[in-house]
Amino acid sequence: MTDKEKKELAIAACKVRMGVIEGTHAAHAGHPGGSLSAADMFTYLYFRELNIDPAQPKMENRDRFVLSKGHTAPGLYATLALRGFFPWEDLKGLRQIGCHLQGHPNMDMTPGVDMSTGSLGQGVSAAAGMALAAKFQGRPVRVYTLLGDGEIEEGEVWEAMMFSHHHKLDNLCVIVDNNGLQIDGPIDKVMSPYPITDKLAAFGLHVIEINGHDFGQMEAAFAEARATKGVPTAIVMKTTKGKDVSFMENQVGWHGKAPNDEEYKIAMDDLNAVLAGLEGGKNE
Repeated sequence: MTDKEKKELAIAACKVRMGVIEGTHAAHAGHPGGSLSAADMFTYLYFRELNIDPAQPKMENRDRFVLSKGHTAPGLYATLALRGFFPWEDLKGLRQIGCHLQGHPNMDMTPGVDMSTGSLGQGVSAAAGMALAAKFQGRPVRVYTLLGDGEIEEGEVWEAMMFSHHHKLDNLCVIVDNNGLQIDGPIDKVMSPYPITDKLAAFGLHVIEINGHDFGQMEAAFAEARATKGVPTAIVMKTTKGKDVSFMENQVGWHGKAPNDEEYKIAMDDLNAVLAGLEGGKNE
């Protein structure tokens, strides 16, 4: 990947973060922290990795993405809007009656959403089922799912990992957003899932660790995942919760709280400064 391509992705990810702030501010509710930590991964998936077509959201042989940590729907919605699945203006309807963008993803309402999710642990299970179905049908479909590091405290997650290894689902890529915080505090204080990589490996997955804000590392990790045969792959990405919004970074209180008018302005000023720095930089 060239520096120019990395910068284009970084600009897109910054716009996704702006969409998160726009949506949660308008809704007076939502989950900005984990949406911001995963914004780079959302961007890479939808602009580089997934075989999708916004003009054909139900294309049969499209790759599937399941947002297992469904509460970070604001990040997914902003990415889908930027990718062209629906108008950007829809983001301001987040959680509003009559809008297709509800607090958790709904596959029956929102173009580009492949699975309704919300109850933690169930999304990865659905993704494993999709991957197995693609195998049975002989379809060239890859399935990707994003989990929170607090979510993996759920027992159902590990049943899905065991299932995925048993069925040799090498078309499944499990991604864990390791931002270190969940709703009640640091994950190592609430119910530590560490060592995450060792546990995933013990369940038979091929495990890759990356910086979840580094597009070059994402590119290499997904190439390795596609090349891995006979077992599913797990990518554990280290991230910063609330990334690029000064007062949200690494603050557990922003797991599920919307910015007020004053906070909205500060957040957008922060992100506009990031965007200006990216757009003003030289391409190499």
